[in-house]
Formats: sequence, C-alpha cells, structure tokens
Amino acid sequence: MPRPLRVAIVGSGPAGIYAADALLKSEVAADPGVSIDIFERMPAPFGLIRYGVAPDHPRIKGIITALHQVLDKPQIRLFGNVDYGTDIGLDDLRAFYDGVIFATGATADRALSLPGIDLDGSYGAADFVSWYDGHPDVPRTWPLEAEKVAVLGVGNVALDVARILAKTADELLPTEIPANVHEGLKANRAKEIHVFGRRGPAQAKFSPMELRELDHSPTIEVIVDPEDIDYDEGSITTRRGNKQADMVAKTLENWAIRDVGDRPHKLFLHFFESPVEVLGEDGKVVGLRTERTELDGTGNVKGTGTFHTWDVGAVYRAVGYLSDKLPKLPWDIDSGTVPDEGGRVMQETGEHLQSTYVTGWIRRGPIGLIGHTKGDANETVANLLDDYRNERLHTPATPAPEAVDAFLAERDIRFTTWDGWYKLDAAEKALGEPEGRERVKIVEREDMLRASGA
Repeated sequence: MPRPLRVAIVGSGPAGIYAADALLKSEVAADPGVSIDIFERMPAPFGLIRYGVAPDHPRIKGIITALHQVLDKPQIRLFGNVDYGTDIGLDDLRAFYDGVIFATGATADRALSLPGIDLDGSYGAADFVSWYDGHPDVPRTWPLEAEKVAVLGVGNVALDVARILAKTADELLPTEIPANVHEGLKANRAKEIHVFGRRGPAQAKFSPMELRELDHSPTIEVIVDPEDIDYDEGSITTRRGNKQADMVAKTLENWAIRDVGDRPHKLFLHFFESPVEVLGEDGKVVGLRTERTELDGTGNVKGTGTFHTWDVGAVYRAVGYLSDKLPKLPWDIDSGTVPDEGGRVMQETGEHLQSTYVTGWIRRGPIGLIGHTKGDANETVANLLDDYRNERLHTPATPAPEAVDAFLAERDIRFTTWDGWYKLDAAEKALGEPEGRERVKIVEREDMLRASGA
C-alpha cells in the first residue's frame, strides 16, 4: 500500500495554512493521502495575523477562526519554535519529505534612501508594529516622546501606525495588547500625526474600510486639505476602473470639505508631498522636508521645486516590508523574493530546484491583502501535485513522521505543537478575564513556551 505524500510547510501564517488547506482538498488527499508538517519559528502559529495586524482590528483577527479549522485536521502537525536555517535546514527537510513549501512572509522594513533617515527618532513601521503586537524578539519599550509625528507612506500599514499613535492607551485596552504596550502607550505624547504621500488621493493604497475606521475614534480628528483633492486624466481612469480607489477618493473628498472638529488628537493626511530629507539636530529628528508635487496627466507626479519644512520630532517610514533571505534558496535581491515559476523555486540555471516551492509574500513580495495569498497557494500546490503525479519529486530517505520527532529530540530543540497552542490560547484568555478582556497576549518567548507545554 503506497504511503501518504509527505509535505513540509515552512511558515504558519495564512500563506502556509492556505497551502495546507489546498493539499487537504486535493484528490491526492483521498488516495494515497497527505501528511503535512508545518514549521514555525515563533512559539505560536498564524504569522502576520498575530504579529502584523493591529490589535484594534478584530475583524481581520477573525480570519484565525478559518485558519483554526485547517490546523485542526488530523493530517497536519505543527512544530512551533523551530527556526528554518538554524534548527532545521533544507537538506534535513529533504530527508523527511517529498516536497517542501516555503511560506515565510516578510517582517523587516524596506529601506528608504533619504538623507537623515538614520537619525535617532526615525523608525521603521515594521519594528513599531512588532512592538505593539507583542513580538517576543523586539524590545519591550518604545520611545514615544514626540508631540508631532510624521508617517511616510499611504498604505494600510501607514494607517495602522498613525491610528495607534493617535489613539489613547485606554482606547486600546479592550484589545489583546500586552501590559508593556499599554504602559508604553500611556506615556505617548503625540498630539499631531502627519501622514505623507507623494501622489494624489486616487493613487493612495488604503483599503476603503481601513481608511473609514480612522474616523471612528472619539479622540482622533482626521483632516484633509481641500488643495490636496486633485485628479488628472490618469487619476480619473484609475477611479473608473478601480472601485476601491474610487471609494477611497470619495471618503477623502468628504473629509476635505467638512469643518474641523475639536477631537484632541489631529491626524493630517497630506497628498502631493514627497519627502526629501529628515532634518536633525544633535543626531535627533527635529523635522521633515518635503517637495510639493503635481500630477503629470498619467497619474504620476513631478516635483514643483516648492519645499516645505514640517516641525516633527519622530518619523516612521511605512514604505513596504522586506522578506528575509532564506538559506540554501536562490534569491532576487531587488524584489526580496525567491525566484519561481508557478510556485516552483527556480535556480539561476533556469531549472526547478527539485521538490522545492514557495507561496505568499516570499514568492511575490509583500503586496495585496491576506486573502490574495489563497490564489498563490492553490497554484503552488497544483504544481507540486503535478510534479508528484509525474514522478518529478525526489524520494526522502526517512519519510516516517516519527523521524522528525527523533531529529528534534536529538538536537534538544524545544518545540510547541497544535495542542500547545490551545494551552497558550487558554492561558492568554485567562489573563484577560479579570480585566474583562477577551485575552492579554503573552510576550516573552520563555513564557509562551512554558504556557504551551513545549
């Protein structure tokens, strides 16, 4: 009787779990069956959902419910707190599995080449997100002394950063934020947040719902300058062809024509302002210099030669995420992705790296919404299964599932399991109960391991 197809997935965020789901829904899952092991470097699963989504977005956190149903399947095992490249390598995985899918996402900040970007008080959005989401591998404190703050970028991450900076700590207390984050935000002195985009309202990358949520806070006054509402032929074409872009533009238009209210924290959305320099004194941020831009007819912009200096004490760049290079895999340094064709990892020679696949942000870069990774996963898994049916996969030396447990035990690697997640989940909910909160996130890695029964 043929054994089940053995597949390793590296990364337990949505991309990896969608790939597992696609495998479970395939014909191969019925005969001869599939056996899937998911490796995750964090002690807890869910990747970006746990450590990249703002805590005041319970709607997006609800995606975890669907991911839970996949991980509950008996064909799947979770190995948390196991780091690819340190604890286990590609050659090790090849010994145990017919195929390996990498779904590791992106956690670092994309660089921004700007004079003064390295000054004290200039931060990457990804680092700030990791802090307020209770990532165990970042510092427990965050400097929040600036009363006026600039955020560079007009995507959803920029909105998250601006919103967290503009809200009060007590507004966020009903969420799952850890105690250290609540304490840090109580000391936040920010009263003015300025978000800058170099192009116009039609080119903003906000999701309509995320944008509208800015205005729901009783403490945040969202302000748009009427002079920033401008469209050229390219912008009009974009609005006609993209319902989301049109909805975003309409929301911004409505904010631009209303009277400014008296909510205590002001959040300004600036368009047609291209950052050219972060200004500093004694090594610290004291301002931001921007150049006014104008539309060129195509939806792109050109500089006008008019400059403006903004009095800010901190700058956050939210210009995109960057994936970490994975050992033993080819790498495109410009895009920060693994070269692929249909999810098959491609070597410089133009040949497929046998039995090795990618999906999600490590494949196509950190763009799009969470749900977009589902299509990636389906394509990648379809090609893996095609290679399986046509006998193009290699044969692992020790495909028995218990060989993996023996390998980790031999190297004395403490790992968490899916049952362990249920224990951690219960522990976090128990922490929240006395305060009437759904949960309080556990931050320290050692505490997570202990609560998970690693």
